[in-house]
Amino acid sequence: MSEAPDQESRLRVAVDIGGTFTDGVAMMEPAGRIWVAKSPTTPADPGQAVSTVLEDLLHQVDTTLGEGAADLREVVHGTTLITNTLIERKGVKTALVTTKGMRDVLNIGREWRYDIYDLDIELPKPLIEDERRVEVDARMDARGEELDALEDGDLDALVRELSRIDTDSIAVSLLHSYINTDHEKRIGEKLRAALPGKSISLSSDLAREIKEFERTSTVAANAYVKPIVEDYLEELDSRIARVKPGTPLRVMVSSGGFCSAKTGADSPILLLESGPAAGVLSALNTAQQVGVDKVLAFDMGGTTAKACVAVDGQAPVTHSFECARVERFKRGSGLPILIPSIELIEIGAGGGSIAHSNRLGLLNVGPESAGSVPGPACYGRGGTDVTVTDADLLLGYLNGENFLGGSMTLNKAAAQAAVSRLAEELGVSPLDATWGICNMVNENMASAARIHIAENGYDPRDFTMIATGGAGPVHAVDVARKLRIPRVIVPIAAGAGSCLGMLAAPPRIDRAWSRPQLLADIDWPVVAQNLEALRKDASSELEAAGATTVEWTVGAEMRYEGQGAEISVTVPYADLAGTPARTLLEAFEAQYEKLYGRLVPNAAAQVITWRLVGRAPNKAHVFEWGDDRLKAVPAGRREIFLPLRKQFAEVPVYDRYSTAPGTTLQGPLILEERESTIVVAVAADVAILSDLTVSVTIKEFD
Repeated sequence: MSEAPDQESRLRVAVDIGGTFTDGVAMMEPAGRIWVAKSPTTPADPGQAVSTVLEDLLHQVDTTLGEGAADLREVVHGTTLITNTLIERKGVKTALVTTKGMRDVLNIGREWRYDIYDLDIELPKPLIEDERRVEVDARMDARGEELDALEDGDLDALVRELSRIDTDSIAVSLLHSYINTDHEKRIGEKLRAALPGKSISLSSDLAREIKEFERTSTVAANAYVKPIVEDYLEELDSRIARVKPGTPLRVMVSSGGFCSAKTGADSPILLLESGPAAGVLSALNTAQQVGVDKVLAFDMGGTTAKACVAVDGQAPVTHSFECARVERFKRGSGLPILIPSIELIEIGAGGGSIAHSNRLGLLNVGPESAGSVPGPACYGRGGTDVTVTDADLLLGYLNGENFLGGSMTLNKAAAQAAVSRLAEELGVSPLDATWGICNMVNENMASAARIHIAENGYDPRDFTMIATGGAGPVHAVDVARKLRIPRVIVPIAAGAGSCLGMLAAPPRIDRAWSRPQLLADIDWPVVAQNLEALRKDASSELEAAGATTVEWTVGAEMRYEGQGAEISVTVPYADLAGTPARTLLEAFEAQYEKLYGRLVPNAAAQVITWRLVGRAPNKAHVFEWGDDRLKAVPAGRREIFLPLRKQFAEVPVYDRYSTAPGTTLQGPLILEERESTIVVAVAADVAILSDLTVSVTIKEFD
């Protein structure tokens, strides 16, 4: 396994902060050797866990290669800090500057009830209170032409009014600023000069798109978290500098790439789904290695489980979604956000999700999580509620004496006591309560994934599931069995799959602007001018993120005139140089016919929003262990609960990395590794592939 010195000189590190654990992976380039570290997340100071993981990784590398042999070149980071801040409403005091008459847009929203039968419905509370909203008496029309001018006196009055408001951050969202940014830019310049201690966010910088409520909600969320993220990234950068001065910090973005820390600090809302997005990239990288073209990426960590349907190596990207929902699985109960993000569906609970008896005396799991503090009951850190992890331990799926490679011991007695209390509330036996927790989580995830796959027009039986996350391999086979997905693949270091995705991710920047026009009426020189301006702006950010070669694509949200919903089309940037109208129309009609089965006769096509994407070329990454995990460990045996037999039975337990490539095993069985456990509780063919990926072909569905 030794490499030439020049190959062992470039070290990249990825660190992902989750709700329960903070994961890290160090990778040598170009050899692809990896080292993995995991530490409980430190909610009071997230950077502390990052430092612990980083130091652990560098120590592992030095131990393997010799002191000082590693040359740290880059740290890529993903975090749930933005999501948690929005959910917990722990952001800064934020003000909103908007057009006269639009101050109530955050309250009015879409005037849509997400549950029409709930008389006590709770709507998401705006992030910015009414008393911190300031109006400007200047206005653009829908064509971007100035109706009411923005005078110097208006700017001076705005500064005076904001100076009287107790606020740390200011969001600016003016009517129709997606088509003409002049007023917003002037306000931004004035506020930065007159109020240097305030953080400023402009909607035209973040989401230059039609839909006033969604655009205002997006810039409000960005402003709400921006000072916190700026301080956090600055502190994290300092921690990294103390390890090795000058090491650049990159941050993962929701669209499936990464950008510079400066861009992340300026536009933190882009980081909202960074961790889950990286998990999808890890699954796609594995799919490319094993030759799979239809993938259900399944990522289950300590707090949530998410899934993504990806076909032909491409993850779908959405440009509108919700966060901080009042009702976790009800669309419309959250804050709308207009940013590009890999299309994920939250399909269930995580390992730390708490099981409880609901108002009807029935079992429920989540959405509350025990997190890392106090954690599941079995962690022995003060938690008394039973969680999914407690149930997995009592069912034999986890080894309490060898959790995290033996660095952490799970308290089985504490888990049993927690389950017994819940069982008594439910009026069932402790075993029924324990299996009920696990089965409910798996069934909920299968049901949500089934709907998600069907909505995309596919059959689950045609897919392969790729499982990542600390809890993903524990539950993946049973979820796949319920979906009748025949094959489950678990990549190397699956418990830190998001980190592998970050290391495989390319630098990426997305830009957009809305200008609704009929395709026949588009002024193409103006479009080309706007695209080139966006491309120039994005190029500097991509260079800051380390990109040397960039691929550019142009997207358009299109519909037939009079319709209310758009579909996305994408073409290479260069294709717009010839006959752009024909190129876009052909792409639109092909996509429209694929979705709806027919075209609309004599209808006129319309472009609503333009999108520009720049990213470094994607390449497959092959990972192999850099430490001594590949050593002979004798197989043992343990009793686990078999769901189809409804009883415990003794099954073989293998150390995952002591089984040689090419080995074929028969389930039921357990494959243990430091960061996760692969549970195969039904009849299955289990194969160890050449790169140590585990392939499980399920043979028993009922």
